[in-house]
Amino acid sequence: MTTSSYTDTRLLINGEWCDAESGKTLDVINPATGKPIGKVAHAGIADLDRALAAAQRGFETWRKVPSNERAATMRKAAALLRERADHTARLMTMEQGKPFAEARIEVLSACDIIEWFADEGRRVYGRVVPPRNINAQQLVLKEPIGPVAAFTPWNFPINQVVRKLSAALACGCSFLVKAPEETPASPAALLQAFVDAGVPAGVIGLVYGNPAEISSYLIAHPVIRKVTFTGSTPVGKQLAALAGQHMKRATMELGGHAPVIVAEDADVALAVKAAGAAKFRNAGQVCISPTRFLVHNSVRQEFVQALVKHAESLKLGDGLAEGTTIGPLANARRLTAMAKVLDDARSTGATIATGGERVGSEGNFFAPTVLTDVSLEADVFNNEPFGPVAAVRGFDNLEEAIAEANRLPYGLAGYAFTKSSRNVHLLSQHLEVGMLWINQPATPTPEMPFGGVKDSGYGSEGGPEALEAYLVTKSVTVMNG
Repeated sequence: MTTSSYTDTRLLINGEWCDAESGKTLDVINPATGKPIGKVAHAGIADLDRALAAAQRGFETWRKVPSNERAATMRKAAALLRERADHTARLMTMEQGKPFAEARIEVLSACDIIEWFADEGRRVYGRVVPPRNINAQQLVLKEPIGPVAAFTPWNFPINQVVRKLSAALACGCSFLVKAPEETPASPAALLQAFVDAGVPAGVIGLVYGNPAEISSYLIAHPVIRKVTFTGSTPVGKQLAALAGQHMKRATMELGGHAPVIVAEDADVALAVKAAGAAKFRNAGQVCISPTRFLVHNSVRQEFVQALVKHAESLKLGDGLAEGTTIGPLANARRLTAMAKVLDDARSTGATIATGGERVGSEGNFFAPTVLTDVSLEADVFNNEPFGPVAAVRGFDNLEEAIAEANRLPYGLAGYAFTKSSRNVHLLSQHLEVGMLWINQPATPTPEMPFGGVKDSGYGSEGGPEALEAYLVTKSVTVMNG
């Protein structure tokens, strides 16, 4: 497989791949070179109307398919995607930039997610409630909510689609996704596996175009009964407000600014290995990426030295080149954002222990960066950098670190390293996050809830809890003669 194998991406409407009615397209740019590698169809309102009509028809078909048959079709899609893992991962690397090994893991993890939700959909149970009148029967039924509109970002082009898609299909919903225009081919490959597995026409749909136009049109449309979004907090608040205006149920997986607390008794080597790997995965463009490193002053110097060594050991390069461990940022906007973050850090007194600058003049490469002596006033300690930047501050007692971790309005993920059961209890009880990983990197398996609190959103995209967002509860009481 070579870079020349990248193909243009079309819209998926009513089970068919098609161009936009207007013929309009957008360029897709390889972030390692800054050059176009293909095009993606740009949907207009007429295309959206066709996709919505297909989604309604698809829902009426799919909701009647027994859960075991839905599960079998989903498992077939997972098997096809697994067979195509290398091809799909290469598409992802070409359009998104992450190293091929990371892209391949994402594809294979998607297969696991599909299979788990396929089985979990067979365990959507109602219940029989003992009546107060012996002649009555009381039932609680669970039914699919209806056609779903999903909006997903470019940092994990498949992962962010597959969690929503799998939960929706497992419950009997149809699914229309506006995937990211910058990384269109890999989500298209995901949906192609479902088409080839035999999902009926209209059950799944895929569009690209103007994000604001598409979101405002789909969310307000009466066909759509459920909205799910992954992205920034400001955009998420706008979409949640729009969903609320139209009484649409919504799941919001929004931005984070994950704290890492390294306690006095922590295994420093483990903390650096686990948190360091998580920090620079996907060049730091991860919603659950560790960003604010709060390290006990007694081990801070040791930690910083080891983290710098780890950052400098990473090989920056094209994600398809052999040996690359960190790829380019996904788009040129991230280079501008990183420069702004670093300028602000310097002006507020931070020290750049390593990195801190763009590498080369072609592509979106930025050096893995470690900042020390970071002020609480620095932008990097208040807003998610979404890049390969680790910011370190010291603390003297755990309560101080917990207070700082909770200071911001974000509450998606958190990390901690300690050998003390007392510390584990304090951290588990008092950190205001939706997900907490202690003495390990992030392990967002499909069977565990995935979501945040506060400004990081609401709802779950993992565990049995994820299915509830795609179901309605109906109370039925029957009086027998």
